[in-house]
Amino acid sequence: MKKCFLLVIFFMLSSCNQVEEKKKDIVYLSPDCGCCHDWISHMENNDFVLEKNLDSNMYDIKINAGLPIDLASCHTAIINGFFIEGHVPADDVKRLLKENPDNIIGLTVPGMPAGKNVPGMEVNDEKANFDVLAIDSNGKSIVWSHYE
Repeated sequence: MKKCFLLVIFFMLSSCNQVEEKKKDIVYLSPDCGCCHDWISHMENNDFVLEKNLDSNMYDIKINAGLPIDLASCHTAIINGFFIEGHVPADDVKRLLKENPDNIIGLTVPGMPAGKNVPGMEVNDEKANFDVLAIDSNGKSIVWSHYE
């Protein structure tokens, strides 16, 4: 009986120590880029926890993540092993994480589209016409989402 009681106490204590913490994903960005910080706020408002890395070689980060450099933007996040390049809306990242496609290594919004529908780039009242691209392990892209 004493052993059983001790086991119950042990399991109760060990389960208390396993308070679920959100795993922090990382975003690489320039410390001077306001739009990057605005995108991070958008992601955090959508329940993502992002650790900021302000001191990094952005080119190497992008290449090592598998991003074709011609599809690059300003900041690069690594979320659950996927790269997220530029001003990708949180809903597209959530969809990627939910679907978890085997052949996709990341999402990108190439360049710097600006408009009220581009997270972090809401610099005017017009909606931007842009695509979120999914990139496979061979560097090929397909349209993941289209916005107008």
